[in-house]
Order: sequence, then structure tokens, then C-alpha cells
Amino acid sequence: MAQEQWDVLSGVGITALMVAAARALESARADRLVDDPYAGALARCAGAPVPTAESDFSPRFRDAVGYIGLRSRVLDDFLTRAATDGIAQAVVLASGLDTRAYRLAWPPGFELFEIDQPRVLAYKDEVLAAEGAEPRCARRAAGVDLRDDWPAALREIGFDPARRTAWVAEGLLLYLDAATERSLVRRVTENSAPGSRIAVEDLVTKRSALLDDESVQASQHWGVNLDELVSQEDRPEPEVLLAEHGWTAEREEFSSAARRYGRELSGHARGMSEVSSVVTAEL
Repeated sequence: MAQEQWDVLSGVGITALMVAAARALESARADRLVDDPYAGALARCAGAPVPTAESDFSPRFRDAVGYIGLRSRVLDDFLTRAATDGIAQAVVLASGLDTRAYRLAWPPGFELFEIDQPRVLAYKDEVLAAEGAEPRCARRAAGVDLRDDWPAALREIGFDPARRTAWVAEGLLLYLDAATERSLVRRVTENSAPGSRIAVEDLVTKRSALLDDESVQASQHWGVNLDELVSQEDRPEPEVLLAEHGWTAEREEFSSAARRYGRELSGHARGMSEVSSVVTAEL
């Protein structure tokens, strides 16, 4: 059965605009960890209430920019390391307005697959085409809900489950109910050859850090209520689910990653980094 669809101006799709706006501000920093030349256009062209200067954002959102920049860089480096190590295909789950296919350097023959709602992908394609953006690898996109048969949709556009894959789940798990998360891990495993890798952002078990009054009020500026989008269900840590399916996982808190990259976080961003982690695993 087909699931409810959304675009970048409805439901969880709005969070993609928020992240794009954060990446644009991160890219303008002198000490930037990410350089995304397309993030600004992706944030503005939807007609959402996107301010044009960092001073126009709420203090809570300005703090979050440092965290989003750090998270993006950590996962950028995960993917580029996988490519350097000979993994020739990657999948970004719920890719939103991600532009890694366009802004990172990829080896010849690399394929990057994106999965998201059809209208989200259509919006991104339209904006990037208007910007004259060209992918730097073979980019293939599947417009499909993660609750539907997304592995079949991937295979239809050339994904090969017999080849090693690098998977990324960025800003995703906290919006999934527990059953969907468990199903996601099972399907990823079923479509992963030995030697495949995965990286996920884990904030699910510490979701209260996102749902204080100030954060909820900041999200309402964008027309979205985080307390309605973020799953409230208890569930195992991601590495527990991954281990059940044969993955060997390790965890790094984002506060530790911040020190590695020399990123000084303040306020809410520092608090987020202390309760969120990147879990990486290999099959």
C-alpha cells in the first residue's frame, strides 16, 4: 500500500529545508567544515521563511548550524573513506536536499543512490538544474517511501546488492517508529554484501534534547512541530539492532568528533553533541 507523501513544505520534508539553510550558513563560515554551494538555493527556492543572514535566525538555530556542519563533515568523510577503500556504490537513505553527489570528489565509476519522497527529489532536481549543477559521480535517485519496497526501487535503477555498499542514515532514525527502524536495518542487511558499511546518526534514545520548549518553538517558525514528528517510542540502540543482523559496530559521540575537527560548539549545539553519536558498522 502506498504511503502518505510530502514535499519540502510539508511534514518532515520541512526539516530538509532547515538542514539546507544550516549547511548554507556553515559554508559561509571562515572555519567551515562543509562547502555546499547549492544549499542556499535549495533553502530559498521553496518560498519557505528562510532568512538570508545568520543574525536573522533564532539563537537556537544559530547554535544548531555548528552541529549540522559537524555532522555533515563526519558523514562526508565516512563516504569518501569508503570510496577510497574500493567501495563503489553508496546509498543515502531519506536523502532530502543532500548534495554529496555534486559537491564531493568521487573516484571514476562511483555510483551514489538517493532514496526519498518523489516530490522532495523532484524539487531538488529542479533547483539544481536551474543552478547548472552537475553530479561528480553517477547519481541515481529512487522516489519511494522507506515504508514501501524501496530495495526493489533501488534495484530498478541499477543498485547491485552483490557489491559492497556504504549506507548513510543522517537525521533519519529519530523520525521513524520502532517497527520501521527495525525493518530498515533488516532490509539494509539483506541488500548488503560482506564488507559493506553503514553510518547512522543516533539521537533517538536522547530525543528529549530536541524536544525542549525552545527547540519546539524554533521549529514552529518553519511551520513544523518537532514534537509531532519525532518518534516517542522506546527502542534498542542502533548498534544493538545492527549486531543482531551480523554487523560489527562502534560509536563516537559528536563531542569527540568536534574535538577531532577543531570545531568549538556552543550552547545548544554543544549539548546536542554530548547526547548524539555517529554509529558506524561493517558487515
